[in-house]
Amino acid sequence: MSMSHASTDPRAAERQGAGAFDGRMPTAPGDWRPEARGIAPVPEDHRYGGAGRLFTVWFAPNLTMSGVFTGTVGIALGLDFATALAAVVLGTVLGAVPTAYLGTWGSRTGAGQLPLARLAFGRAVVVPGALQWLSSIAWDALIGLFGGDALARLCGWPFWLGALVMMAAQGAFGALGYEAIHRLQKWMTAVLAVAFCALALRLAHAGVTPAGHGGAHGADRVGAFALTTTIALSLAVSWAPYASDFSRYLPRATSPARMFWCTLAGVVVSFTAVQALGLWGASVFTDQTAQGVDTLLGGGVIGSLGLLAVALAALCSNAMNDYSGSLALQVIGARLPRPLAAALAALLGYPLVLWMHAADTAARFQNVLLFVGYWIPGFVAVVIVDWLARARARGGARLDLAEEQTRQQPLLPALLAFLAAFAATVPFMNTSLFVGPVAEALHGADLGYYVAFVTALAVYAPIRLRKRGSGEKALGGAAADR
Repeated sequence: MSMSHASTDPRAAERQGAGAFDGRMPTAPGDWRPEARGIAPVPEDHRYGGAGRLFTVWFAPNLTMSGVFTGTVGIALGLDFATALAAVVLGTVLGAVPTAYLGTWGSRTGAGQLPLARLAFGRAVVVPGALQWLSSIAWDALIGLFGGDALARLCGWPFWLGALVMMAAQGAFGALGYEAIHRLQKWMTAVLAVAFCALALRLAHAGVTPAGHGGAHGADRVGAFALTTTIALSLAVSWAPYASDFSRYLPRATSPARMFWCTLAGVVVSFTAVQALGLWGASVFTDQTAQGVDTLLGGGVIGSLGLLAVALAALCSNAMNDYSGSLALQVIGARLPRPLAAALAALLGYPLVLWMHAADTAARFQNVLLFVGYWIPGFVAVVIVDWLARARARGGARLDLAEEQTRQQPLLPALLAFLAAFAATVPFMNTSLFVGPVAEALHGADLGYYVAFVTALAVYAPIRLRKRGSGEKALGGAAADR
């Protein structure tokens, strides 16, 4: 695997690494042949599909037991069911909005999210690119933890073997690529929705009742509400760096509004449903959620189907992690064919799954969940500001990605805003590894994600949006002169 600084230039990368970055593309819905296309934009004459498929591709991957387990956190923090559910809904909507908005860029450009970030970051895209690649591996572990456990229980295997088979299957789907993932999610939307509805009915039949009263009061209750909101937000916004990866084959004429609402509905409905299930059954779903499902369903055929659903849900989600991880790896300069890069992400996620399963699963899960997302708000702020600045400079003219790529920005402003956002987050963090002084003073409230977004806006927007001479023309000239 060779590395090249030139490969992070959006024009040179596709020329120099044509064998890795370009390649065979799916041609129509149901085309299961492996997709060799990497970070090169999808030409308009190869686009197909409609906005409606964005609902299923963003619905099915969230119906995982990691989402259920995350939902139990609100009760564990001392909130009652109604208060915790309000926090979950609020956090999920806040996190889903940027994901839905960024997803509309795919049909307009034919490009994935990290490849598009090169417009704002220039050569500095290696920083968010590396973080995205590492995050995709971490998410493999977060979700594969429960999928591997479910598969092991279903087949009577040791955990290490269940996790190994799970990671191999998801890596295979990630290698097959865009269309295979869309088809998988379409089928699994119905299957998993039925499975989780059956689980909810079983909770009701078993007499499990939501927590009517919580142990947290006063300032502690406010802090618990804020932390629960942030955890829910972290789940939904974690998809933001992936967003346009799964819309880049849609025709340019696809309605941006319809794309936005289909994505938003898919993310919000699915995440809210599984976390509400976790809040409801918090007394049953401990860190061993697969065992909790098996016990709740009473074993036998019904229990086996429940475990199979848990494993399939993990497969749906992690296939997307590996796909987007493969694009991120190419963005940072690796000339590795996209299918192999997807398989590599699954391979590297396996030891992390084993580590998380070894001891104190709950604490390790929450730490990884929060840490893999603290960089995302700053990234979102930078790329959105840059996108809006470019739109203003075009004055309503049609977006031409090739033209925009000639106006890369200097790397320093975006990188400075990105790093400042993360640094500002530190005092507001709340994990078992580190509790920032502000979070401690606020009774555990983790406001890091919000602070990061605002900080990046405050640092980057005045630089990027300021009018200097002829505005964008001057900025473009400065970028060309470096």
